[in-house]
Amino acid sequence: MSFLNIKKKRFVVFGLANKKSVACAIGKCLVDEGAEVIHVVRSQERVDNARKFFPNSPVFVCDVENEANIIRVRDAIAEWIGTERGGRIDGIVHSIAFANYSDGMKPFHLTRKDDFLQAVNISCFSLISIANHFKDILAHDASVVTITISTTRMAAENYGYMAPIKAALDSSLCFLAKSFSEFSHVRFNAVAPGLLKTSASAGIPGYVDSYLFAEKAILRKEALTTREVADTAAFLLSARASGINCQTIVVDAGMAVNYFDKEIVGKTVG
Repeated sequence: MSFLNIKKKRFVVFGLANKKSVACAIGKCLVDEGAEVIHVVRSQERVDNARKFFPNSPVFVCDVENEANIIRVRDAIAEWIGTERGGRIDGIVHSIAFANYSDGMKPFHLTRKDDFLQAVNISCFSLISIANHFKDILAHDASVVTITISTTRMAAENYGYMAPIKAALDSSLCFLAKSFSEFSHVRFNAVAPGLLKTSASAGIPGYVDSYLFAEKAILRKEALTTREVADTAAFLLSARASGINCQTIVVDAGMAVNYFDKEIVGKTVG
C-alpha cells in the first residue's frame, strides 16, 4: 500500500488548461497513485487537451463565472458517479484564477471595478460556490484544496489586483471549514506556490523577469516545479493530512527567507 493510500479514491479537478497547468500536474500525481480523476475544464477547446493527457478520465466543461454552470456540472458528475447508488467524491481541487490584463498593467489604485469583481468571482467565489453545490456528493471526510500564491503581502506591481483576491481566497478556507463542520469532517486547505512556469503566468506582464529573479532567490538556485506543488496538493487530499485544516501551505523551496542573498545583493548594489 502506498503512503497516500488514495487508490480508487475519486477526485474532481477543476482548472486544467494544458500540460503546464498545475491542475494537470495534480491530476497526473493522483492517477499515478491509482486514484480516479474527473476533470472539469473551462471550455470545449480544453477538452481535447484533458483527454489527451488523461484518456481514462471523464472530462466535463464548466465556466465557473456563471454559477448555473457549476450546478449543471455538479448534476452531470453526480449522475456519472451514481450518487443514488452511494457514489461520492473524496476530494476537489480548485485550480482556477483569472485576471484581465488585456489593457496592460496599471497602478493598483487605477484598478477597474468590473475587472476586480470579475476576478473575485472566478478566482475566489467559485471555490465557495463549488463547495456549496457539491456538498451533498462529497464524502463525509473529503478534502478540498485550492491553489493560491506564496504571499499576498508582497506588492508585486506586475501581479496587480490579484494578490488581494488571493488573500480573500485564503481567508475563505476557515469560513468554509467552519460552515462544513456543522455536518461533516470536510477539510479546506490551500497550496501556495512560489513562481511557476505555467501558461497562465506567461500572460502576466513582466512575469518572466520575476520568475528569473525567483530562481536566483530560491535557496537551491533552481526553480520550483509544478510537480512539487502537485505532490503537496495530493498529500492534502489524502487521509494522511487528516489533521490539517484551514491552512495555507507555502511551497517556495525557501525563497521567502532568502531575499538578502549575497549574490542578489551584490549584483544590485555592486
